[in-house]
Amino acid sequence: MRTIASTSNIHTPPSWLDPIDWSTVFASQQPIEVDIGCGKGAFLLWAAQSRPDHNFLGVERLLLRLRKVDRKAQRRGLRNVRFIRLEASYLVSRLVPSCSISVYHLYFPDPWPKRRHFQKRLLNPAFASELLRTLVAGGCLNTATDHEDYFRQMERVLAGIGEFRREAPISLPVEAQTDFEREFLAAGKTVFRGRWVKAS
Repeated sequence: MRTIASTSNIHTPPSWLDPIDWSTVFASQQPIEVDIGCGKGAFLLWAAQSRPDHNFLGVERLLLRLRKVDRKAQRRGLRNVRFIRLEASYLVSRLVPSCSISVYHLYFPDPWPKRRHFQKRLLNPAFASELLRTLVAGGCLNTATDHEDYFRQMERVLAGIGEFRREAPISLPVEAQTDFEREFLAAGKTVFRGRWVKAS
């Protein structure tokens, strides 16, 4: 007989207008990593299990998907994971306090490949500036995409913000790969990875 946890890790802020008090979200005060568009949770759950000394926030718009990942986290007994259902741009620009995030993970965001849709891409100068504001000194942004044009745009946007320093990207084990990444690699596509660190 399957046991279902009685509490959810999906966080609802007391206000959608004021900065989040992280002490009300996580039981332990430790570095916070944010997985933007956590999807089915492969990376997030692997990371949280691998690094219990860090807190992880998964951001996702789709409630059904979020509930599924939440159940997986509960079954694994992960206490350092929380989720929030919200547009990433609103979360970062309105709710995340300055200098409070250790790492952002942005893996396989929607590339909006048609030129007329480029303005819908998440990583634009305004969003990059908010990432910089909310990162701690020495904090970083890790990215991955199979869409080369979008990756080159990411490079240009982040290069335009002088406080970001480019570093060698991280490599992840197979168990940490998203479904998208596995599909792309199986199809022989190239995955473009980047890592940018906020200067201290």
